[in-house]
Amino acid sequence: MAKIISDKGIKEELKDGEPIKQVCMEKIGVPFACEDGMCGTCVVEVLEGMQNLSEKNEKEKDMGLAENQRLACQCRIKKGVVKLKY
Repeated sequence: MAKIISDKGIKEELKDGEPIKQVCMEKIGVPFACEDGMCGTCVVEVLEGMQNLSEKNEKEKDMGLAENQRLACQCRIKKGVVKLKY
């Protein structure tokens, strides 16, 4: 089992390989709009554990995100712990 931790102390377990979108939306309060990687509304900052997330996809690369930013609608947690800031 993998784990998402928010900078506000929220902790949620996910299955390895699971998308982080639902936890970010329902538990952490990250806003979503298009949910398809086109709008950038769901940008989160990865404080720790970037290596535990799936690689950035073309939509994220095209958006020009900072090295430590991800679109919550586009990534999956591979394993381990990821600490996010929203």
